This record gives sequence, C-alpha cells and structure tokens, in this order.
Amino acid sequence: MFKRLPDTGPTVPVTIDGRQFAARAGDSVAATLFAAGVRACRTTPVSGAERGPFCMMGVCFDCLVTIDGRPNQQGCLIPVREGMRIERQSGACIAIDAPLGQP
Repeated sequence: MFKRLPDTGPTVPVTIDGRQFAARAGDSVAATLFAAGVRACRTTPVSGAERGPFCMMGVCFDCLVTIDGRPNQQGCLIPVREGMRIERQSGACIAIDAPLGQP
C-alpha cells in the first residue's frame, strides 16, 4: 500500500525489538517500522490479531507501539530520534506510572 521514495539524507540509529536499525531522519516511527520490514506493530487484547499502521495520520490507532518504555504511543505521529527504543506491543498495555487519564 505504501511505496518508499529513494533513500537520501542522514540516518539515525534506533532499536526495534532489540535489533539495531538505521532509520531515515525525519521519518515517523511507523514509516521506520515499514522500512525495517515490520508489518504488525501490535496485537489486539481480545483475539491476538496483528495490527499495523493503516491511516498514517493518527486516526485508526493501529500503529500503537512502546517507545523508550512508554506504551501506547501512536507511531505514525512520532518522528524517530537518535537512540530511540521501539518495541511492538502484545495485547493491552497499561502504563503504571502514567498520570490519570494519560497512557
């Protein structure tokens, strides 16, 4: 569904599920996952069905990932940055130390 333009410009190192990857500076986390060959960002809490980025504009919430230990981050809205740790989510993820009303 998405086609990547030719690679140009600087890259930044990120970690995806414990593996190093050179992300394109300026890309969103969701675009970085696609570029790394990751198609499913999370699984659903009830059926365990895989979900991946769909709308790429923050509407569908299928791109939820854990970033730097913080779960339920919308990967399509967050630009990658050097040293970022990105993890796919399995089922429902609840942040224990988050303020009330925030993921």
